[in-house]
Amino acid sequence: MTSAHSPSSAYRELRAIFTRLSRFGHLSAIAGWDMQTMMPPGGNKARSEALAELSVLQHQILTAENTGRLFERAQQETLDGFDQANLLEMRRQYDNAVLVPESLVEAKSLAGARCEHAWRSQRPANDWEGFSENLREVVKLTRQEAQIRAEAAGSSRYDALLNLYEPGMRSSDIDRIFGDLKTWLPDLLQKVVTRQAQEPCLIPEGPFKVDTQRQLGLSVMKLLGFNFDGGRVDVSAHPFCGGVPEDVRITTRYNEKEFHTALLGIIHETGHARYEQNLPRDWLGQPVAQARSTAIHESQSLLFEMQLARGGDFLKILRPLIIKQFGEQPALEESNFIRLNQRVKPGLIRVDADEVSYPAHVILRYEIEKALVEGAIEVEDIPALWNEKMRDYLGLDTVGNYRNGCMQDIHWTDGAFGYFPTYTLGAMYAAQLFHSVREALPSLSSDIAEGNLTPLFHWLKQNIWCHGSRFSTDELITKATGETLNPRYFRQHLENRYL
Repeated sequence: MTSAHSPSSAYRELRAIFTRLSRFGHLSAIAGWDMQTMMPPGGNKARSEALAELSVLQHQILTAENTGRLFERAQQETLDGFDQANLLEMRRQYDNAVLVPESLVEAKSLAGARCEHAWRSQRPANDWEGFSENLREVVKLTRQEAQIRAEAAGSSRYDALLNLYEPGMRSSDIDRIFGDLKTWLPDLLQKVVTRQAQEPCLIPEGPFKVDTQRQLGLSVMKLLGFNFDGGRVDVSAHPFCGGVPEDVRITTRYNEKEFHTALLGIIHETGHARYEQNLPRDWLGQPVAQARSTAIHESQSLLFEMQLARGGDFLKILRPLIIKQFGEQPALEESNFIRLNQRVKPGLIRVDADEVSYPAHVILRYEIEKALVEGAIEVEDIPALWNEKMRDYLGLDTVGNYRNGCMQDIHWTDGAFGYFPTYTLGAMYAAQLFHSVREALPSLSSDIAEGNLTPLFHWLKQNIWCHGSRFSTDELITKATGETLNPRYFRQHLENRYL
């Protein structure tokens, strides 16, 4: 028996510490979910303070002197497989946490909660002045954190934050990948828009009652294998997937004039949820059982939403579910329904974007947030820069339209700088993974068209879900597809589907 399993081992003590942290994290996740879905507005100050207190408590436990000493001892012990990977992930979390002072953890948590809560009413009111005041404080604290991390890592400020979401990835890698994307995507987008202009497309006529949309969403979640014993769906201002693997909370938002936004939001978040629900169950509560990275998480939601749900095979089984809820109408005729779901039309809103124009939204945000964190621009420069890039990348104008421009996302409100590029990295991983699934499962198309999604989900479970953070991102993708990230599959996918 290795020392890893003896009661006195340092590794065993570390496991107990991380189990405790996981339990506090569980409470924090559910309180955060409630804050965005159920909590009355008057509860915000008390809840923000409670969550900040919880953040500080977790930080104290993780960065305690004894924890550091345990790592020194645990590294001398003989561990293998998941245990070895778990110790590496523990160490990574410890190293990330120990750099940041407790006071900054608390200040960031409070500023983020204040900014996000105010954003909910400021965005509908198009109140950039009010929003920017709160955002300035979030940016100030984020820069402080980034500076501390950058000095320790010998990296740029932005790279230090990016590493929290995408370990091992640098902005120079993203600049190269996005630089290549910018050489061919605008032309592809133009070709697709021109081509589709020749193909008339009927729009479904509402109203579509919220209760009926909710029933449709539940039936699609069931089709996609969501485990309702370990999760639920609700409504929030911005769709998200939260909670914990044993109790996954997803949200969407409804509009009675159309049902597509809510439905695609549910499909996207169900992709996140299936990943969470299938992380290595025997290791839950330990860092190794957490999702590998944000881009890998996004690859699962985008594989569900873009690769699968916008594909003709899946649309053939989705259509009857929609007709069952809303009845027959000309726009739901099969060929029109497929055209409708594969419509490419540059728009202002990222979360509603088609998969061809979506990367432009991400590149725009990446370029702005990188400049903001590095101090090259200030908060007041965002609207003009946003409009300039919207015009350059999508041919759209956002002057004075803050609500559907630079105020539309939730990420910057709580200082999640470094997150945005992972959406397009995720789309690229999704295309690469789906290509590999097709090669591994020659009958995939016919299986999907018949409503048999089990082979696809089994492949994802075996190759991605069950590994948690056992491998680095490069190792995980290489084991699943035979190579590290290759953006060629993304381009190939878009050209095949749209041209």
